[in-house]
Amino acid sequence: MKFAPLYDPNARKESPKPVQVDLRKVFGIGLALWIIAFVVVLVMMAMGQPHMHNAFVITLSGVIIGICLLIWEFFDRSDYRRLGAD
Repeated sequence: MKFAPLYDPNARKESPKPVQVDLRKVFGIGLALWIIAFVVVLVMMAMGQPHMHNAFVITLSGVIIGICLLIWEFFDRSDYRRLGAD
C-alpha cells in the first residue's frame, strides 16, 4: 500500500472527468415511476384499502418533486452542459 498520496498531494493521480448525463431521462424515468406508484395507490384507495393516506401523500410528493426537477432541468440545462464540456 502506498502512503505517499495521503501526505503528498503531488503524488496523487488525477481525478477522472465527470460523466455528462442527460438529466431529462433520469428525472423523466423517476417521475414515471412515481406516477405509476401514485395510480396504484389511487386504485387501492378506490378499492377500500385502509390506511393508504400516508402512501397517497408520499407518492403525490414524489410526483410533485419530479415535476419540479424537470422544470429546474429545463431552466438550468445550459449551465450544467457548459460545466460538463470542460
